[in-house]
Amino acid sequence: MSNDHLSDVRFQDFDLPQELMQGIEDAGFSACTPIQAQALPIALAGHDVAGQAQTGTGKTAAFLVALYAHLLKHPADPERKPTQARALVLAPTRELAMQIHRDAEMLGRHTGLRLGLAYGGTDYDKQRQHLAGGVDILIGTPGRIIDFFKQHVFDLRLAQVVVLDEADRMFDLGFIKDIRFLLRRCPKPEQRLGLLFSATLSHRVQELAYEHMNNPRGITVEAEQVTADRVRQVLYHTANDEKIPLLLGLLRHMDPRRSIVFVNTKRDADRVWASLEGNGIKTAVLSGDVPQKKRQSLLRQFQEGELPVLVATDVAARGLHIDHVSHVFNYDLPQDAEDYVHRIGRTARIGSDGDAISFACEKYVYSLPEIEAYIGDKIPVEAVTEDLLARDLAPPVKIDRPPRTGRPGDRGGPRRSGGGGGGQGRRPPRRPSHGASS
Repeated sequence: MSNDHLSDVRFQDFDLPQELMQGIEDAGFSACTPIQAQALPIALAGHDVAGQAQTGTGKTAAFLVALYAHLLKHPADPERKPTQARALVLAPTRELAMQIHRDAEMLGRHTGLRLGLAYGGTDYDKQRQHLAGGVDILIGTPGRIIDFFKQHVFDLRLAQVVVLDEADRMFDLGFIKDIRFLLRRCPKPEQRLGLLFSATLSHRVQELAYEHMNNPRGITVEAEQVTADRVRQVLYHTANDEKIPLLLGLLRHMDPRRSIVFVNTKRDADRVWASLEGNGIKTAVLSGDVPQKKRQSLLRQFQEGELPVLVATDVAARGLHIDHVSHVFNYDLPQDAEDYVHRIGRTARIGSDGDAISFACEKYVYSLPEIEAYIGDKIPVEAVTEDLLARDLAPPVKIDRPPRTGRPGDRGGPRRSGGGGGGQGRRPPRRPSHGASS
């Protein structure tokens, strides 16, 4: 990993509480990234911050350090109840909320401040019971937090810090009404520290900042290009029937240690999974209908190197913060140019290098001009040569799909399984190891 993404500013240059500084040192942080170097002096001085920076530039540590420092330097109201959170951190996705919580545990391990985590999909009673016991810092997604708030599990009247992470994504996912609901239950902006971070400070994000923050200082850390600087991009123009042989050939040539293969549909995800598994590459699918506990297990296996390849739909393109992703494959070019940037941003995070390989096939090549216009550059093209295509491929693993149950995450409602006879007398279906239905 290179250090040229760091600034000359060091964490020890700030007047940080010793217990916080110990956590920073335990995490191995010394020099600040540019967003940290610009945001921390403002936030530590008690001013609100609206910051813009690319994903993977250290925004999470920037707001967590500022949050911890503020709580440690400004003691809680002596009449505060344990269920009155001192800080609220809102994230658009459960994966991002969990990542923030992990980082907060690491940085704040010596502070004595209690963390709470609330997100949808699983562990409802467990989360509720933990929050009811009292927390100092509440981290989560808007829907689940509002659910518990309306049950009076906690209140926000004494919140000293409010953080909005990936504010632009909050709008994309339709959370803006929920955000406004929660912000109006917190103290007035001049009575708390407000920190907002976003990949883009669009007009709507700025409007939110100025309505619910106290004269925020805007900071922008922009790279010379829209895509992450250290991503090596390459494009292959390929026929539809060459995509699987090319993907397998590249995986064998590159021996990527931790790769994400992006596809546009869940059905294609299953097909790619079946081909990779059938040819000896351990793989799992990450998509919207994977149960939350299974999703967390897959991400842990991927993070720890037990699972070298994830096949993912765009549900995984944002909010995932996984270190050391070596390769991103756009098996399908995304139909939205912005999604291309978010996909390849899964690699080359915080100073690392990474590779982004895209297939411009007959079906999705029409997206290429819009993508190149958006990133302001042509993606380098390489030829599909015979030595890149895997030969003598084993057949894909067979997937027998049971009927849909219409549970959350399914699209299109119930669907009949093949055969029309209800599957009586059939062998138990062989399904992807990720456990998700099609």
